[in-house]
This record gives sequence, C-alpha cells and structure tokens, in this order.
Amino acid sequence: MTFEIEKTNDEWRDELSPERFAILREAATEAPFTGSLLNVDGQGTFTCGGCGQTLFTTEQKFESHCGWPSFDACAPGSIIERADNTLFRARIEILCSRCGGHLGHVFPDGPTPTGLRYCVNSLAIDYDQESN
Repeated sequence: MTFEIEKTNDEWRDELSPERFAILREAATEAPFTGSLLNVDGQGTFTCGGCGQTLFTTEQKFESHCGWPSFDACAPGSIIERADNTLFRARIEILCSRCGGHLGHVFPDGPTPTGLRYCVNSLAIDYDQESN
C-alpha cells in the first residue's frame, strides 16, 4: 500500500514516542483499560497520532466496556481496512488512510445501528476538544 505521507521508520522514530511508534508503525496494542482516551468528556474530534487526519468525533464514540476507545463510525475516507490473521484468528485491522498508521481493529458487534465497533488504541490518536 502507498499513502499520502510516506516516511522511513527512522523518520517516524524521530517524531513519535517509543510507545506511539510501537502502536502506529509496528501494530502493537496498549494494555486494556490503560489508555488516556478511554473516557472523554465534552465534544471534539479524534485525529491520527501520526499525521493529524480527522478520524472520529465524540458523537461516534460509545462505551463498549472492551478496554479501548470505541467508535461506531469513522470520518468518510479516513480509514483503510485490511485482513489481520495474527493471534490465530481473523480480524480486520484499521489503518489511517493518510499515513498508514495502525489504529486498532473493527468488529461487527457494535450495539448501535451501524453494528460496528472501531476498537482504537488511545496512543494511536489525539483528542481535540471543541472550545465553547
């Protein structure tokens, strides 16, 4: 796959913390219930921690009790899905469409009308709260 933003691993390492690099560039996963964005108050947007592209809004966020921030939809065109057969099971990995950063996975078990649960690592995203 090619992306609008292409950088070497060394360039990404210079820009990202080691923890963020592990998730966004090496598809690591943060421990459940430890992410800073699991519980968010207010209105705002969630952007890619690698390139700043808008991915989700607080209106799309819901409490799934799975241990990671969960969303029932994404900004149009912001996410690329690909098969992930690691950990001995089939899943759908989600990547930022602009920089290819690993965000998490999407599952077809969401409780809202979309039926989707975008399960995202807090370290993969930033939260921009709207000012009142």
